[in-house]
Amino acid sequence: MSNSKATCAARFLALLLFVSVACATIPAGADTATAEKPAAAEKAKDKKDKKEAKQDEPKSASEDKAPKGKKLAKARLAQVLLSSSLPEGPGGTGLFADIQVDLRSMLQRIERAAEDDDIHGLVLTIENPSLGRGTINEVREAIKRFRKSGKKVYAQLTMAMPTDYLVACACDEIVMPESGTLVLPGVRMEGMFYKGLLDKIGVEADFVHMGEAKGAAEPMTRESFSEGVRANLTSMTDDVYEQMIATVAFDRPITRKQATEAIDQGLLTAGRAKQLGLIDRVAYPSELKSDLQKSLNADKLVYVQNYGKKKVDTDFSGPTGVLKLIKLMSGGSSSSKSSGKKIAIVYAVGAITTGKSQSDLFGSSSTMGSSTIVEALREANDDEDVAAIVLRINSPGGSAIASDLMWSKIQSIDKPVVASMGDVAASGGYYIAMGTDKIYAEPATITGSIGVVGGKIALKGLYDKLGISIDVISRGANSGVFSTTNKFTEGEREAITSMMEDTYEQFTSKAAAGRDMPVEQLKKLAGGKVYTGRQALANGLVDELGTLDDSIAAAKQLAGIDSDKEVKIITLPKSPDLFESLLGGNEAEKEVEVKVDLGLGELHPEFKKLIGHAKTVRRVFREPVVLMMPFSLEIK
Repeated sequence: MSNSKATCAARFLALLLFVSVACATIPAGADTATAEKPAAAEKAKDKKDKKEAKQDEPKSASEDKAPKGKKLAKARLAQVLLSSSLPEGPGGTGLFADIQVDLRSMLQRIERAAEDDDIHGLVLTIENPSLGRGTINEVREAIKRFRKSGKKVYAQLTMAMPTDYLVACACDEIVMPESGTLVLPGVRMEGMFYKGLLDKIGVEADFVHMGEAKGAAEPMTRESFSEGVRANLTSMTDDVYEQMIATVAFDRPITRKQATEAIDQGLLTAGRAKQLGLIDRVAYPSELKSDLQKSLNADKLVYVQNYGKKKVDTDFSGPTGVLKLIKLMSGGSSSSKSSGKKIAIVYAVGAITTGKSQSDLFGSSSTMGSSTIVEALREANDDEDVAAIVLRINSPGGSAIASDLMWSKIQSIDKPVVASMGDVAASGGYYIAMGTDKIYAEPATITGSIGVVGGKIALKGLYDKLGISIDVISRGANSGVFSTTNKFTEGEREAITSMMEDTYEQFTSKAAAGRDMPVEQLKKLAGGKVYTGRQALANGLVDELGTLDDSIAAAKQLAGIDSDKEVKIITLPKSPDLFESLLGGNEAEKEVEVKVDLGLGELHPEFKKLIGHAKTVRRVFREPVVLMMPFSLEIK
């Protein structure tokens, strides 16, 4: 046996032992209401607006009670825990897919509870999940659809951050224990800058950008936002803040002014939050359960914990235990074959690079490889049963070449293609969207950033500090353009600037054609400026505001499928098998990343974010020109 095969075999045996031990611990089995300026008659107007809107909402406040004079023997409430991020993608492989909670599976669980006649309501326990604003809107809309079934949704909060609260506002009732805290500090956008660190170690970042607001390289070249970037991000922050106020004022029995004053207080006890109308009751979980039993007029009330979550059989004892484990981890073989029309969801998630996508064992994408996405689009286009494609984008951008390759493939597809933007679809993420037939965005999606940046990191100062010398033999005026030793010479800078200007012209001209607007008008919206989904709609950069389900409905319509006709949903690209996930790619690189993740990454969440950003920068900036949004933006 060769050394490589022996190594693979040893790794696989070690993996089996690891998973056997790990599995033993696994138990078996923003609203789009338009923000109005405060007026003298604000309170009366708020009441009128809410009354009109509520006419279309279910009257669920009393419908979950048993018929008068009758008593339920047993009432069942679905209990769903929302406590982590809800990643998007085709999902992991086998066991790893079963234990992962992603956005689509969460939405399906809520939908299933709405359709389950044995379920009388939903208790949503929200424990500080890490969700982007687009994901928040998806969950909120799922809750609203549940309420249309005539059943009530109860949100249980403990220490609630803005993410928790915005989701909870979509529910019928919000409940907190007496010791609970509601944190509503408004909206804060932070950018992290590394220039000071680079200066200390003798490293210089040398970058060129197209667009006054294209700040993708600013974290490495500046110590604060440039004037153009600050103005653009301020506008976007204002809109996110307006959406937050509008959501709270619309969902809760308070005015916009009262919502603004509550947010300005920031830190609230449960009792104070109830006084301000931000929550409905102060009660411990046991008290809530007792109250719900009375309101449902039931002899007994049962919470169906982890409703809809797939149970995993982790009993690997006996002679067939190892084979059972292997089958579970690999996902086995799919035997489901169905005929009829399908809608394919192609997940375009992560920073954009050339080559294959990279993902972890749970199916969460870290990079979006152009080869992987092009192949997924080809597969969907070649499948005669696929009537239309929905391109679900959650990406800050990346490689210009990779973005263009995916855009070109989309252009060649002879079926309807609808883009659905998640938390972010900026720069290269917007580039691939503009080739589709219709673009949907969430109200607070971060999008736009039509601009180009390129450059390199010069390490000569660091080499000097370390006593390292570099000797060069070269031919050609621009032979050092990609050297990481020195900054660009004047000639090299002219060469890369010329290339970037050409790329920018391609980007803006294709965007203008895709949006059916004059190039000069498009360029006024470009320059690297970022927008919320709502701002993008107002500027003509997207067609509609809506969720992934709205995009699927639009795809059906474009394909000529009746809106009430059910279609099968397939997801692409296919998840890599277990061994590809473990052994594929650059093994040395993976080993370094694992060591870093298990070290620094566990010290503090901020270190983990920094590591993730560093990985993205390292992968993406290997190429001379990139389409990347400014900063690793985090809206708090």
